[in-house]
Parts: sequence; structure tokens; C-alpha cells
Amino acid sequence: MNSKILESIYRLAEEDPTRLALSSAFYFMTYRDLANEVRKFSLQLEPYRGECLALELDNSHEWVIADLACILIGVISLPLPFFFSSNQRRHALIQSGAKGIISVNLTISPLNYDSVNLPYGTNKITFTSGTTGQPKGVCLSQKNMEQVAISLLQVIGYAPARKTSSILPLGVLLENIAGCYTTLLSGGCYDLRPQSAIGVTANTTPDFMALAHYLLESCATSCIMVPELLRGLLAAMEKIGIYLPEMQFVAVGGSKVSRELLQKAENLGLPVYQGYGLSECASVLTVNTRDHCNINAVGKPLSHVEIQISEDGEVLVCNPEFLGYLGDDSSPEIYSTGDLGYLDDDNFLHIIGRKKNVLITAYGRNISPEWPESELLSQPEIAQCIIFGDAAPTLSALIVPSSQLLTTVKLEAAISKANVCLPGYAQINKWHIVKPFTICNGLLTGTGRPKRQAILEVNHSFTTPNKEKGRDAIFQSIN
Repeated sequence: MNSKILESIYRLAEEDPTRLALSSAFYFMTYRDLANEVRKFSLQLEPYRGECLALELDNSHEWVIADLACILIGVISLPLPFFFSSNQRRHALIQSGAKGIISVNLTISPLNYDSVNLPYGTNKITFTSGTTGQPKGVCLSQKNMEQVAISLLQVIGYAPARKTSSILPLGVLLENIAGCYTTLLSGGCYDLRPQSAIGVTANTTPDFMALAHYLLESCATSCIMVPELLRGLLAAMEKIGIYLPEMQFVAVGGSKVSRELLQKAENLGLPVYQGYGLSECASVLTVNTRDHCNINAVGKPLSHVEIQISEDGEVLVCNPEFLGYLGDDSSPEIYSTGDLGYLDDDNFLHIIGRKKNVLITAYGRNISPEWPESELLSQPEIAQCIIFGDAAPTLSALIVPSSQLLTTVKLEAAISKANVCLPGYAQINKWHIVKPFTICNGLLTGTGRPKRQAILEVNHSFTTPNKEKGRDAIFQSIN
């Protein structure tokens, strides 16, 4: 198969064979070694040519070898994220017609699922995070994925990609393309450690101290994070006095990044840049960079991306080269993202909120909850929040404090401060403290996006209209 990434690897294997391609705490793999290992494993994949194989591996050199070998031999890869439930995992395997699973030590375990018809040109199937119901299988071509990596390299430059640390699981498309592919395309070194070794595990709260120490020890020049990981990392850096002098580019995406968080990163000398993307568009669509940065925006479109805004404010992507979903191979010329936003005069994209999340108050005001949420998240006292109030006269909030030691008085002051930046109809009138939203409890997607419906259902005693009548018992009220 024609692949710019494989071409780059094999070229460097000949021209600069001892250059490091992959590293960890215990091994180093040169571009020559990587090229040889990919060829070697591709021979084992020969019986599965044209079929779908799932990748179920921790972040490791084996994951990268398996993924590249699938490209080389023409196997359709299905990365399985660690955060999928057993039901979601089974759903993904059945829907994709997977014929096997590649796991530890590059072992291939055969499966007997029926083959399915896939859109022509499918090279990878990535499943959405599943904010509601079962996740969808997104079919992508290698050409489209590599175009994203090429465009990213054009705007970010080669220097930040000199050594990239893999923080997110490689089963997440963003890490796979913007992290791994972009680094190998640039001739850089991609550092991989087991998720537990860097403090990021599937079923526990991240160990942010371990993450900070790892980034310092690895001398990484770039990495990718979601907002919650960034928030914890910054707190750890501040607490133990760690700085990351080698770091040149920290990309943050997956969900809304507050101004407060970006400002805190800048104060600690961490070069954090917000981006925006979708699985259907092979991850990244826009990104801020050192030369073109707007702290209030999600960046400028990549060179191959054309974005339009519909009459009702929805962000549209022209010619996304999206091949379709499993079971629906229609490939739209214009993809409706479901996000509301606008392009400013300098071509920076601003995301206002999700179209389907718009609340209509009892006074007929249309409000994207992400708007007041962003003001709340700009307050250091608030770690997470969800706004609700559809058909209600005022808005309410579920609040996760940044510390259990915060008093009600301090939280009330923080919410009042956020309200000052909002018009009366969008201010938070009632609020309640709730438990954190995490991947483990099913209230966050794998990329850190809150599952609104699930959060409201779990906290239904606070969000149902009949309970609001007794709000003095369950809510704190801002007067």
C-alpha cells in the first residue's frame, strides 16, 4: 500500500539507520529496527489481508509495529480503547466483522464473527466515544489519516516532533494520528510507556505526580492531552516545583479548555495549544500554534481543511473524505459537525457549544450550556460542571469543586464571579455539589468530554423539575 509514513520509515532505515524511532524506559528502537520488525510481523498478517483485525494492546512498541504492519499488508485495523465496557468492546468486534485480536507479544487470537461490507478504501475503523448509547464505527482511509499528519507537521514544525511522549492511549485516534503518525513522518522519536507507568490507568484516578516526573525524565518536546489531564499535571507541577524546559508543544483537545487553565499553563511556562477535531474527519481539523494563537479559539483550519458556517451557526466541514459509518457507507460532501461556532476575521474557529445541547428557558431564551460552563470553568475553584435548565425560568449547575476542602462560601463567590461575565438570562441561579465525572464511572468519554445525559440521570434527584420545588434543601442558591 502507498503510505507516506511507511515511505518515511523505510527511507530513514536506509539513510539514517541508527536514528531512534521508538523509545521507552527499557528499550530503544532505531528506524532500521522498526522497518525490519514491521516487515517481519506483516508476514504473520498475510492470511488476514483485506480482513479486519482488532488491536488490543497497551501503549508499546508492539502497538506501533502492529498498526504499521496492518498498513503494509492491507489489513483493516480496529483499535480498541481501554475505556470501552465489555459490551462496547463486543459491539465493536461484531459490527466490524473482526477476524482476530492482536494482543500482548503480538499474539493473534482468531475470531469467528461474520464478515461485513465496508466502504471501499477503508484502512482503519475507529469507534466514537459513545456519548449516548453504543459507539459508532467510523471508516477512514490511510490517505486521509496521513493527510492530517502531514498538515499538522506543516503548521507545528519539525522541532516539536523531535521527541513525542504518548500520554493518551493509542486506541484513541487523536494519539494514533497526531501523536504517532506525525512523529514518525517527521523522523522524530516516539516515546511509549505502559499507561500505568506514567500514572494514567483505566480504573483509577491518574497519578499526576508520576505523569509530571515522566514528562521531565523523558525530555519530551511534545505531547497530547485532554483538559482533565492538563489540569492535574499543572497542579502537580505547581506543588512539587517541576518545570518542563524541553517541552515545545502540548496539544490539548477532546473537550472545552478553559481560559483559566490555558493561562495557568502559560504562567508555568508550559506551551499549551488548543485544537479541535472529529473522528469522522480523522481527528484534527484546527489547531493553535506558536505563530498563530488565539486563547479564545480552537485554532485555524489545517491546510487541507475547508470549514463553513451554516445559517443557524453550525460548523460544516467540506469534502471531509469521511468514508461512512459501519452499516451506512454514505459519504457526505459536507459533514455537519453538530457543533455551533464561527470563524473570526483572522480565520480562527470559535466553538460555542453543541447544537443538540441548546437549552430553551421558560422565557424563550436559547442558550448553549457550554457558554456559562466556560465561565464557571474559568474559576480555579471549579474543576467540572454541567449546566441544565431546559424549560425552566433560570439555569442551574452541577458543580465538582477543584478541592474537597473548599467551603460553600468560596464556591458561591466563584459562581458569583462567573455570573458577572454573563447576562441575566444566562446566569446560574441554583447549584449543587456532585461527585467528579470520570471515565471509570461512565460520566466522561475517553477524550474527556462529559456525557451530559448520563450525568443528569445519575444526579436526577437534583435535576428533575419536581425536586426543584424543594431546592432550599438540595441546592445552594445565588441571590
